[in-house]
Amino acid sequence: MAGLSVQLKAPNGREYTQPIGLFINNEFVASKSGAKIASINPTDESEITSVYAAGAEDVDLAVKAARKALKDPSWKDLPPTERGYLMNKLADLVEKHQETLATIETWDNGKPYSVALAEDLGEVISTLRYYAGWADKVYGQTISTTSAKFAYTLRQPIGVVGQIIPWNYPLGMAAWKLGPALACGNTIVLKAAEQTPLSILYLATLIKEAGFPAGVINILNGHGREAGSALVQHPGVDKVAFTGSTATGREIMKLAAASLKNITLETGGKSPLVVFEDADLDQAAKWAHIGIMSNQGQICTATSRILVHDSIYDQFVAQFKEVVLSTSKVGDPFSDDTFQGPQVTKAQYERVLSYIESGKSEGATLVTGGEPYKNVGDGKGFFIAPTVFKNVKDNMRIYREEVFGPFVVIASFGTEEEAVTKANDTTYGLGAAVFTKDIERAHRVAAEIESGMVWINSSNDSDFRIPFGGVKQSGIGRELGEAGLEAYTQVKSVHINMGTKL
Repeated sequence: MAGLSVQLKAPNGREYTQPIGLFINNEFVASKSGAKIASINPTDESEITSVYAAGAEDVDLAVKAARKALKDPSWKDLPPTERGYLMNKLADLVEKHQETLATIETWDNGKPYSVALAEDLGEVISTLRYYAGWADKVYGQTISTTSAKFAYTLRQPIGVVGQIIPWNYPLGMAAWKLGPALACGNTIVLKAAEQTPLSILYLATLIKEAGFPAGVINILNGHGREAGSALVQHPGVDKVAFTGSTATGREIMKLAAASLKNITLETGGKSPLVVFEDADLDQAAKWAHIGIMSNQGQICTATSRILVHDSIYDQFVAQFKEVVLSTSKVGDPFSDDTFQGPQVTKAQYERVLSYIESGKSEGATLVTGGEPYKNVGDGKGFFIAPTVFKNVKDNMRIYREEVFGPFVVIASFGTEEEAVTKANDTTYGLGAAVFTKDIERAHRVAAEIESGMVWINSSNDSDFRIPFGGVKQSGIGRELGEAGLEAYTQVKSVHINMGTKL
């Protein structure tokens, strides 16, 4: 790995070897063009290091490696139980290296180290182990027809899968995609987000150490418009799985349409959180805070539209503000008491600030925040004070558009019917939360809300065993749980003539 790795010392003092090459066929290599991407520390705006950026030629090499591995006996003929063992070994290695991985994720992304270690890495390990358990339980059926026919189905891998992951949960989203794809016997070319290129490359070293055959998992860094486009359009890629913005999802659909590629998309959201008059306000305020302010508000399912019954509106706003001010401590992500770190990039920072100005100009009332936060270190970094607007109308941009930051709007409703109508008045349909003590109403409203997921008396309470995904412009298909396997298998039907003569 000479010239393909650097020795780094993170702000928390941890020293480690950071790969900077493209991981193709179980080796780190430089990009053909020599182009690189700089990884920026969002806490102080300094450059951490630069990694090689893949172009179309590099994507082609990675896809060819995955295509070859798909037919190689070391992978194709590997018993499914043995695939599960490999995946469990990878999970064990992630657990062994979790402090280093969490350090990289915090340094590169800006999320609090305590969250990266306790929550993100825990989910990575659990997801890999969960799907390792499924590896030898993916099989077909025998189907009764007539006495003259024996019929059965095979559930086979789709083939070479192109996977594109986002920057908000780099390792978590990688596990969501790698787990089911590997369990079903596919081979993979995974492209990381150019904003957060580091942790996934360190994971690649563990993939090789776990013993996966060469070419089964290939990992590239690169710009979406170059490497991402090349991956989606490559004729050797059988399926594309993408997590990211709705706008990019639309472009991927267009590019994949040329070859009718199988696609899974998990895209944007503007998820409602509905608080009825009988709700436990203390719990509603705390869960609403988690639902929008965790991970710097950079969550696709963030419950960023809070809808509160008229009779408790002012009381809820006051209680929610108190929770935000007492809990959302903005600071150095390596500090133990930090709840909110910086936004991931300067572009994201400026995007959130532009929506704050939009809210003010449209006439919404600013409750708290609404400005850059400069009380960390020397005043640098992409920090934003957690921002809350009330008296928000449904025609305002801040009500309708996804902001993807520590930014929430609070509107009101009068009846259950109005609450459901307002909740559904969006092009998105990823998640929704409902707070009420009335169990009948809880189930009734959950059934009526147009979203892939509904939380009753909680928010953003995801679980690797439960399907995750959206409707409308929030995506196509499901990840996680048993449903996540469907995206990575294809069913072949076999008809056996047991005696019919012509």
